[in-house]
Amino acid sequence: MKNYKEKLKHITTFIFDYDGVMTDGKVILTNDGEAMRTANVRDGYAMQYAIKKGYRIVILSGGRSEVITKRFDALNVKDVFLGICDKVSTYNEYVAKNNLSPEEILYMGDDIPDYPVMKKVGVPTCPANACEEIKAISLYISNYIGGEGCARDIIEQVMKVQGKWFNQEDAFIW
Repeated sequence: MKNYKEKLKHITTFIFDYDGVMTDGKVILTNDGEAMRTANVRDGYAMQYAIKKGYRIVILSGGRSEVITKRFDALNVKDVFLGICDKVSTYNEYVAKNNLSPEEILYMGDDIPDYPVMKKVGVPTCPANACEEIKAISLYISNYIGGEGCARDIIEQVMKVQGKWFNQEDAFIW
C-alpha cells in the first residue's frame, strides 16, 4: 500500500465531522438547552485558507446549532450539512452533485457514525482521541485531539504535499 502522503496529492475535498473533530466533543448546556462548544482558531484559519486555494471544505454533522452555521459562514465554508442522521446518503448526494471520485476526498471523523462514510473515501483520517473502530480504518491519525488543531494538521499536510501552503501573499490575509 502507498504511504498515505502519496494519496494526499489527489485531495480536492475535505469533509469534517463537527463534534469531536472541530471541537473536543464536550458540550456545555445552558439553562435554555443550547449546547455551547469551543473551537480552535487554527483550524478555522486553515479552512478559510484552503478555500482560498480552491479546495472544498464540507461539514457533515449530526449536531445542529445556529452558532455552528455562523462560524462556518464567517470562514466562507458553504457546504455545511447539520442534523444529518444518515451521513452516507448526504455524502453520496454531495459526491454525485460535485462529480467527485473517492480518491479526491479526505474525511476526518472521530466516532461510530463516521465509520460508513470513512469506508467510502480515499483518505480516512481521525483525531488522536477518536474511538478505536475509527482509528482502525484511518490511514492517518493526527497527533492532535479533536478541537485542538487536528483539522489544521491534515489540511496543512495536504497543502504542503501539493505545494500550496504558505507560499503566497494570500497566506497573510485572513
